[in-house]
Amino acid sequence: MTQTATSALENRHVLITGASQGIGLEVARLALDAGARVTLLARNGERLAVAAASLSADAQRVHTVQADITDEKAIDSVFDAARARFGPISILVNNAGQAQSERFDRMNTEFWNRMLQVNLTGTYQCIAAALPDMLEQGWGRIVNVASVAGLKGYGYVAAYCAAKHGVVGLTRALAVELAAKNITVNAVCPGYTETSLLDGAVANMVAKTGMTADKAKAALASNNPQGRLVQPEEVAHAVLWLCLPQSASINGQAIPVDGGEKMAG
Repeated sequence: MTQTATSALENRHVLITGASQGIGLEVARLALDAGARVTLLARNGERLAVAAASLSADAQRVHTVQADITDEKAIDSVFDAARARFGPISILVNNAGQAQSERFDRMNTEFWNRMLQVNLTGTYQCIAAALPDMLEQGWGRIVNVASVAGLKGYGYVAAYCAAKHGVVGLTRALAVELAAKNITVNAVCPGYTETSLLDGAVANMVAKTGMTADKAKAALASNNPQGRLVQPEEVAHAVLWLCLPQSASINGQAIPVDGGEKMAG
């Protein structure tokens, strides 16, 4: 019997990082629609509460945990709390990240380490915390929200590009390692997406160039051959697809969601 869209992830526990807004929150909506139980993880407790309230119709299947993904002890603690609420974690969506720009010769080691810690090491730590559950269940899905910056280079974001290239490399290596365990590992690589992360890039462009926010957004959108910004729900649908049981043969992939930006150059 073919599973319906509303039952494809029934009884699966999905944990999503960076889930209080943007792509992470849209993934949560889709996972709930597919029947999953969902743990939202983010640093900001107020935003988490607002996010959970926006999903109030599914309150019995929504749990929130507050932590910084760079804090290994905190991650271990909140993953245990998530298990206590909804059982073993079947699906992990690593969406939390941070993007900051700086000219390479003005960067320092602190800046470099922060970009790697948030975007790469935090991803590793969450995988390490969730993977034992998947191995014990004999089934799992890991989806890392990387970036098209993990597939090509951009000026003034060398540390971010390096970290996201690292996420893609981690994805591919771990996919091979876990292929025989009925666990898939994939990455989704959005182009410029209309989220709070983009707002930071726009503010930085305004501060450094003097252009208006609208012109800065238009400049970023021009990287996309479709001439627009990617929407969070578009990325979320790609993530959900990779989580489905029917996507078992999709493994080790880094899928651009960028309107053709990577293809164009």
